Amino acid sequence: MQEAEAAATGGAKRRPAKGAASMTREELLDAFRMMVLIRRFEERAGQLYGMGLIGGFCHLYIGQEAVVVGMQACIGPGDQVITSYRDHGHMLVCGMDPKGVMAELTGRIGGYSKGKGGSMHMFSAEKGFFGGHGIVGAQVSLGTGLAFSNWYRGNDRVSLTYYGEGAANQGQVYESYNMAALWKLPVVYIIENNRYSMGTAQHRATAARDFSKAGSPWNLPGEQVDGMDVMAVKAAGQKAVAHCRAGKGPYLLEVLTYRYRGHSMSDPAKYRTREEVQDVRERNDCIEHARAALLGMGATEDQIKAIEAEVREIVQAAAQFSQDSPEPPESELWTDVLVEPAAAGAR
Repeated sequence: MQEAEAAATGGAKRRPAKGAASMTREELLDAFRMMVLIRRFEERAGQLYGMGLIGGFCHLYIGQEAVVVGMQACIGPGDQVITSYRDHGHMLVCGMDPKGVMAELTGRIGGYSKGKGGSMHMFSAEKGFFGGHGIVGAQVSLGTGLAFSNWYRGNDRVSLTYYGEGAANQGQVYESYNMAALWKLPVVYIIENNRYSMGTAQHRATAARDFSKAGSPWNLPGEQVDGMDVMAVKAAGQKAVAHCRAGKGPYLLEVLTYRYRGHSMSDPAKYRTREEVQDVRERNDCIEHARAALLGMGATEDQIKAIEAEVREIVQAAAQFSQDSPEPPESELWTDVLVEPAAAGAR
């Protein structure tokens, strides 16, 4: 445990990935591209927020990219993803259009919820993304419900249910563990432990030091993973997803990661030092870790630069679309509110 925690927080020098065998060079190039896309997208979202173009809350995923990219590499069409309010990275990795995601953040009609939902009310059933949710821990019971629907239908689909270490203490989380274990539901519970529950360090907020053991009363197998290593995340995720597909029930992963920004854009993050954040950036950044691994696998600097250039264009186009797309008309106030009787009867 100490080694994994030190690795995630920058307290140890970067070392060879334990999950190195889980990705080929081409797969790691794809993972690198997605991690860079998420980071650059989030950086631009932060800029648009500062310009007053994004209102409300905005929770950035910068630093945690390896978690969702590594896990997404373990699932396929028909599987489901559900998470909390720190959700833009999850949307992008599910294949949602960056233009539609950014337009929703800026409240424009071209957004996934027609500009009416913002960051915490964006969904795409087509892409298997069932939302970021603003109520702490609420998505855990919903993710368990998605797994129940798969179990009930008798398919082999899996629900990836993400939440933070702060939400891990919510009562409904333990109720979900019990139900999932009792019925052997195909759900992977993924605790993204970024060390700070809003502004409170983990050691001040909970007596637990290893959340991967939190399901032990219900015999949930669990594992603690270095969340700054995309290959290690994929290796652990493959084992967890295979466990669920085999009908063995839920699996719990505590993925040790770190967020570079505050809890939300309104958080100055004065509860930690700049030196702490900089140490993680310099010694254990997930993107730089992947870059080094790629070069070790024979990838070239030109390949990496081409990916970065491509991502810059995608993010620039998304930002431009999010400003060019018009605001929703007033008539949209009355849509998506009620289910019409005829539609309800047709069900």
